[in-house]
Formats: sequence, structure tokens, C-alpha cells
Amino acid sequence: MNGYDFTLAGADLQVRGSGALYWPARRLLCVSDLHLGKSERMARRGGTALPPYETQDTLSRLDAELAATTPEIVVCLGDSFDDAAAADALPDRDRLWISRLQAGRRWVWIEGNHDPGPVDLGGTHLNELPMHPLVFRHIAQPAQSGEISGHYHPKASLTAKGRTITRPCFLIDGDRVILPAFGTYTGGLRCHDVVLTDLMRDEALAVLTGPFPAPIPMPR
Repeated sequence: MNGYDFTLAGADLQVRGSGALYWPARRLLCVSDLHLGKSERMARRGGTALPPYETQDTLSRLDAELAATTPEIVVCLGDSFDDAAAADALPDRDRLWISRLQAGRRWVWIEGNHDPGPVDLGGTHLNELPMHPLVFRHIAQPAQSGEISGHYHPKASLTAKGRTITRPCFLIDGDRVILPAFGTYTGGLRCHDVVLTDLMRDEALAVLTGPFPAPIPMPR
């Protein structure tokens, strides 16, 4: 899968078309907002019934990224589970799958607003992860430099040859990167929403996910 290479705070990083971020020098793969167990959580709360396959699809795509990049460190950037009960309700086959993905690697679960507490699934649970010159956290904070975050599920549209496509996207400027949601059953926030335009600098780029990720000026 092709990627888009860029530098943040002196660290050379790569946007992956899958929605993952790779830091080659540290052999670190970062994904955000997996929202595993969303179909179970919605059914439990009497919401719209969704096909119960989103966890397997998300884990399958994550498995492919691990195979492609062979990282030593994996950072899941918060909201890895749709809520704490969804983590507890994962079937054994999915828990075993996660254990297999973790084997031989440092695995970090960053605290999100959907999953603030530790989960009994191996790895380390942290509020945020400083790793010079970067810091990994779930929700972006103002006046930061070298920040990697998620939470907002950004998406953008691109029109070419009379056809408009809308996809999850990375937002990148000189201070931070906001990752798209990696999970299968996740919505998105348009780039021109004031929450995102207030966070990102005027020169910010949006990189749409897909087979050929390429930067465009962040839609505003």
C-alpha cells in the first residue's frame, strides 16, 4: 500500500492509506478509534441493529498493517472499544486474535473518552505516551507541538473529473497530526467543522485514505 511521507517535529513519519500512521525510526505503528464492539454496544442499548462483523473486519485490516510494517510498538490512540462493556463482551476468538497481534510487541492502549479504564486484554494502558519528539494522546490540545491524536474521525471530500469522493482523512500541520478513525463502523467529522479549523493551522493538509494517499489543502 502506498503512503505519504512527511516530517513532524523532526520525526519522519508515513501516512498509510489504511488510516494507520507509521514511524519507521521507532518501528511504531499507530491507529486510532477502532471502536471494537460497536455493534454489540448498539444492540445492548436498543439501537439500530448492525451486522456483527465490524470487529473482525477492523482486526483483519489491522492484522494486514502489522504484516506490512512489522512494528515493534503498536499504539492504539484511544476509543479502541466502543465502551468498557463492549471490551468485556468480545468473544474468545477476537480476544485470542488480539493476543496474537500483541505477541512479541510493546502494545499501548491510550485512554479515550469511550474507554477510560484499563482493559483485560494485555498491553499497557496509559493516559498519553510521550516519545520524544512526539506525544501520543486521544484528544488534541491547543498550543502543542509534535502531537499525534485522534478522536474527531476527520473526513474530507475531493472532486475530480466530475466525481466527488468522501473518505476518512489525516489532518497534518506543523504542530500536529489528527488521525482518522480506523474502525469499520465509525462516522466522521467534516474538515470544515469549526472544531477542526480552530485546531489546525492555515497551511494544514488533508490526506485522504485509500490506495493512493496524497495531500490536498485542508477543506475549510
